[in-house]
Amino acid sequence: MVKLIALYRTPADKEAFDEKYFKEHIPLVDKMPGLIKTEIAKLKGLGESKYYLQAEMYFNDMDSFNAAMASPEGKASARQLMTFAKDVVEMHIGTLES
Repeated sequence: MVKLIALYRTPADKEAFDEKYFKEHIPLVDKMPGLIKTEIAKLKGLGESKYYLQAEMYFNDMDSFNAAMASPEGKASARQLMTFAKDVVEMHIGTLES
């Protein structure tokens, strides 16, 4: 299994970020082909933390992930994300070992 991990640093306006993220971005993400599930967590550090939110999007394998990212839905999701979060997002790919 492969997951795309998006880490978001604390935005200047949390309310505006949440509005865009949950009402516009996530509905686009949910349409990506091959997406198994999405998990989203608002983060609170056990000390000082620069992160506000973490999202994990799960795919069966790297081929499914690549197909989703190349799909019209994946491209639309990426474009939309860059309209409001390009300065606060980091992306990582994780492979789950069993």
